[in-house]
Amino acid sequence: MEKKLVIKMVKNCFKQYYSEVDSLPISSNDLEALAERIIQIKAEQPTVELYEAVNDTVYEFLTG
Repeated sequence: MEKKLVIKMVKNCFKQYYSEVDSLPISSNDLEALAERIIQIKAEQPTVELYEAVNDTVYEFLTG
């Protein structure tokens, strides 16, 4: 799976939550970790849609 695509999707998901903020409230290390987690979820559960894995992972990051 293309890691750049996952990172772009994560950034877009954050923009939905923080639409009025110029920069995202996440470090590059956290962004990399989220991308790795999403790729791992997709590998473990191939039937899960990518957008669903991204949205769920970002939501968990923000709330937990």
